[in-house]
Amino acid sequence: MAEKEPEKTQDTGPKNKKPKFNFYWIYGILAVSFLILQALSWDSGSEKVNWGELKTMISEGDVERIVLVNKEQAEIYIKKDQLSRPKYENVRGGNFAASRAHYVYMITSPDKFEEKLSEAQVNLAEKDQIYIENETRKNWGGEILGWILPILILVGAWFFIMRMMSKGSGGAGGQIFNIGKSKAQLFDKSTSVSLNFNDVAGLEEAKVEVMEIVDFLKNPSKYTTLGGKIPKGALLVGPPGTGKTLLAKAVAGEAKVPFFSISGSDFVEMFVGVGASRVRDLFKQAKEKAPCIIFIDEIDAIGRARGRNAMTGANDERENTLNQLLTEMDGFATNTGVIIIAATNRADILDRALMRAGRFDRQIHVELPDLEERKAIFNVHLKPLKYNKTIVVEFLAKQTPGFSGADIANVCNEAALIGARKNKKIIDKQDFMDAIDRIIGGLEKRNKIISQAEKGVIAFHEAGHAAVSWLLEYAHPLVKVTIVPRGKALGAAWYLPEERQITTFEQMFDEMTSALGGRASEEINFGKVSTGALNDLEKVTKQAFAMVTYFGLNKTIGNISFYDSSGQQEYSFHKPYSEKTAEIIDSEISKLVESAYDRAKDLLTKNKDKLQKLATLLLEKEVIFSEDLENVFGKRPYGSENITDALVIDPDVKEVLEKLIEPTEKKEAKDKKKSKKEDKA
Repeated sequence: MAEKEPEKTQDTGPKNKKPKFNFYWIYGILAVSFLILQALSWDSGSEKVNWGELKTMISEGDVERIVLVNKEQAEIYIKKDQLSRPKYENVRGGNFAASRAHYVYMITSPDKFEEKLSEAQVNLAEKDQIYIENETRKNWGGEILGWILPILILVGAWFFIMRMMSKGSGGAGGQIFNIGKSKAQLFDKSTSVSLNFNDVAGLEEAKVEVMEIVDFLKNPSKYTTLGGKIPKGALLVGPPGTGKTLLAKAVAGEAKVPFFSISGSDFVEMFVGVGASRVRDLFKQAKEKAPCIIFIDEIDAIGRARGRNAMTGANDERENTLNQLLTEMDGFATNTGVIIIAATNRADILDRALMRAGRFDRQIHVELPDLEERKAIFNVHLKPLKYNKTIVVEFLAKQTPGFSGADIANVCNEAALIGARKNKKIIDKQDFMDAIDRIIGGLEKRNKIISQAEKGVIAFHEAGHAAVSWLLEYAHPLVKVTIVPRGKALGAAWYLPEERQITTFEQMFDEMTSALGGRASEEINFGKVSTGALNDLEKVTKQAFAMVTYFGLNKTIGNISFYDSSGQQEYSFHKPYSEKTAEIIDSEISKLVESAYDRAKDLLTKNKDKLQKLATLLLEKEVIFSEDLENVFGKRPYGSENITDALVIDPDVKEVLEKLIEPTEKKEAKDKKKSKKEDKA
C-alpha cells in the first residue's frame, strides 16, 4: 500500500526563519553566567577540621603533606595506606579525587600555625616529619565576576530604564530612540480603510478632483501617453466641518495604494531639528512604498508664512520644518509617485512657496454645502437612524442653512438622543427641530429665574425683531421666536436666510434694520434701552464696517476696498489708510447704523398696536411661529425674493435677465418634481 502523502501546510514564511530577538535573553545570559562563575568559585568540598583533630592526625603519622594556600587555609592530605582506617571512612573514595585535599584547616596566622605544627611533631621520627608547602592560588572566576558583574548590572539597568521610557509615549522621554522618526500612520493592504467616495455626500466638484488623482495612481498610462504628469499635491481648503478629512479618508479607501496619514502638529517637537528629521523620514518611507499618498491634516501648523514673528530668533524650529517640507515636495531630488494631499481651513496664512504650482498643483475648495448637498448629507446620516419615514429630507435641509456636514451629523445624533430621552421608539419631526434649536441656540433653560419686568422687555425686544423682519422686503423670513432662555441668550429668533452668492446694499441695510428692531422696540415701548442688544449691536457694527471699508458700498469713501486677502495686514502696525480717512470711516459707519436704527423705529411706530399685540402673544405662549405673525400683521407684503428686483433698476436690462432666468427657474422646478418622485419611490 502506498504511503499517504503528508498534508501540505500553508507556507507562512521562510523555512529557516531566525527567531526574533527578545530582550529577556539578556536576563537569561546574565543568570547563566552568574551560576557558572559561582560554580567555578565554589570550594573543593573538603572536610573542615579543628586543631585538636589535626594534632591527633599528625601525632599518629597519618598526614602525608600540608599545603598552605594563600596563607589563609591549610589543606591536609592523608596517607593512602591510612585511609583504610574507620575514622577516615567519610573522606576516602567516592567523589574525592586523588589531587583533592581530604581536610581543610582555617588559620589566622601562618607563624603561629608553624609553631603549633612543630610542637605536634616533636615525638615523630625524621622520616615522618611534615613540612609546610606554600601555594598562591588566584580565584579567576571570582575576580572576573567582580569586574564584569557590576558592568553587566549597569548595562542591564540602563536597557531596562530605556525600555520603560520608550513604552510610555506621553512623557518628554517617550520613544527617545525614535524621536526623529515619522509618526505617520500607514494604511495599506493589511490595514485598509473601508470608507469610499459613496460614503461622502455632496462635495461633487471636490470628489472629481481627487478621483482624478486616484485614477492616475491606478491607471498612469492613461495620462502619460498624452504626455501628462502626475500632480504633486492637492490642497483641500474650506471651513471647519465641511468634510476635508473625510474626503482624504475616502481617497485612502479608493486608491488601494499605501496611504500615510499625519497631522501637521506631529512634526512639531520641543527638540531642535526633530521636525525636519521627521519630514525626511516620512518621505523616505513614502519613496520606498511609491506609488503612494501622503495626507497632512491641518498643515497650517507648520505651513505658516515665514518671517512673520521676529521674536522667535534666527533658529525657528517651525520654519526649519517647513523648509525641509518644501525641499522634499519639490527640491533637487525627485519624488516619483508620491502625492501629497493636505487640508487646512486657514489657507490665507500659508507660505506662498508652499502654495505655488509644483508643490500644491491644485487647490480644492470644500465649501459649506448648499440645499441639494445638505439633502444628500442628511440621507447619509439618516441611514442608521430609526425615524419617521414621513419626514421630508428637503424640509430638514431648508431648516439648516449654513450648516456644515459635521453640523448635520450632529443634528441627526442630537435628534436620536432627544428621542431616546423621551422614551420614543422612532425619531419624529419635532425631535429634529429640537435638535436644530439645541445646536443653534444652546440648551433650553426654563428654570432660569427672570423677573416679570425683564420678561416683558425680552418679549418686546424679540417682537421688534420679528415685526421689522416681517415688514422689510429683503430681511430674512422668520421661522419662530422664543423668550425661553437658551445658552447665554435670554430670547432668540430663528430665520430662514436666502442662500445668496452676492448681496446688494439694500439687502444688507434691511438686515441691519431688522437686527436693530429689538432695541428700537424697547425705546418705543419703555422709553429706555437695555444691555440685551449687545449681540445685535456687535453684528450691525461689523456689517456696517464691512460695507464701508470692504465692499465699497459707501458713497463718501467711494469704490475703494481696504480688505487684505493675503492676511499680511493683521501683522502690520499701520492701517492702509490715513488718519483723516479713518475719521471719515468712523463717521460713515455711525451714520449708517443710526439711519438703520431710525428706520426701524419709524416702522415700529407706525405698527405699534400690532407690535404690542405680538409681544402680548409672545408672553402668553413663550414661542410663536410665522403663522402667528401672519395672523397679527397679515400676509407678508413681499414674496420670495427675485434677483432681478434686487439688482436691476433699468427696465430693459430687467427684461433681458428675466428671459435668461425664466428657463433656469423652469428647469429647477422640473428637477424638484423629479427629486420628489424619487423620494416617494
